[in-house]
Amino acid sequence: MYKGSLTMDPWNSAQDVVRCTLCRDSVAPMYCEVCHIHLCKDCVEKHFSDSSKVHNVVPLKQYLTTLNNPKCRKHPTKQCELHCEQCDIPICAKCISSGKHLGHKQVDIFQSFENKTEILQKDLQELEKFIYPKYKETASNIPVQKADLSKNSRKLTTAIDKQGEVWHREIDTIITNLKSNVEEMESKHLPILNKQENEITHTISEITQTLAEMKKYLNSKDVCLVSEYKSRIAEFRRLPPKLKVSLPNFRPQKIHTDQLIKQFGFLSALSFTTEEQDYSMPPQGAESSPPDRSLMDEPRVITAIDTEYVYLYNVTCLNDTEIWTHGEDNMMKLYNLQGELVESIQTKSGKYPYDIAVTRSGDLVYTDYIDRTVNIGHLISTNLLSSMTASGDAAK
Repeated sequence: MYKGSLTMDPWNSAQDVVRCTLCRDSVAPMYCEVCHIHLCKDCVEKHFSDSSKVHNVVPLKQYLTTLNNPKCRKHPTKQCELHCEQCDIPICAKCISSGKHLGHKQVDIFQSFENKTEILQKDLQELEKFIYPKYKETASNIPVQKADLSKNSRKLTTAIDKQGEVWHREIDTIITNLKSNVEEMESKHLPILNKQENEITHTISEITQTLAEMKKYLNSKDVCLVSEYKSRIAEFRRLPPKLKVSLPNFRPQKIHTDQLIKQFGFLSALSFTTEEQDYSMPPQGAESSPPDRSLMDEPRVITAIDTEYVYLYNVTCLNDTEIWTHGEDNMMKLYNLQGELVESIQTKSGKYPYDIAVTRSGDLVYTDYIDRTVNIGHLISTNLLSSMTASGDAAK
């Protein structure tokens, strides 16, 4: 067995005994048919201590006799002893003497078999432990998005119906139009999710089939069969994009009969983007660690909002699509991601707020250092509902 790849004339080049894969020093008379590694006598016991697999260690000579040495394709009466890496085919002595492979890099046929086996093992591990779970994770997220889409659509419909009960016949047309918009948004988004789900399901099916074929090759002792293996790992590394959806929401407004359409409320636009998933080769030993979630090299600006403040002091998020702001005056303003002013609240003291925040229920909270109060404002009214002094006593 050649210790390394042959770049010289194989009939005149030097050879070496097979060395142990673990200690890389001692002669290796043994071979593990499960892990496909050479072992010296001292390392056999250490190898058996790895209980993650059922090892089958046999004498190397016995293992070599079980391999099917391929017949030469050009000279059927001859057995192949070398593998031409440029032509990627097994060759015999007669092929070499013909001069057709002169100057080509040639390796021992069993060395080629081991190299292919090693590639198979690495591809199998990467596909099974890293790439395949990525596809499964992306696929499992689609039903969740579909459920959120359906839940959000029902929530919007309910909110619209509730407002419609107050407005009665005057707003029936508006209700119908908004419901239609909700259904149209869902009908536009659902096919996109279904399409991605079908594509990922198809790829997962291909991966499953490829895994089965790779394991078949890996367990095969047929050199010809293994040498025909063509890696698809680069194809499967191109992970499917994750679909991120900004779901619309509905916000009821205070009723003004002379401004029915404007005051009834509106649906924010449905938007969705695809985020490419970065994939890099897993480092050595990564099989025991969870898959890494790569971060973007540079942040991406989604939108820019002009608050009209000379100095913007604080911002706080009401939800994924709306942001409270305050600057150098006594007004706190709520903007959506389209830069539209949704709501504004004036401080009770008439001075600018020291800081702002939002409660879990969506109420605006700000601190006023002038009268030492914590104030809570509700969106359905421009008046503040309650305030508390810094010491905790109710302020009236």
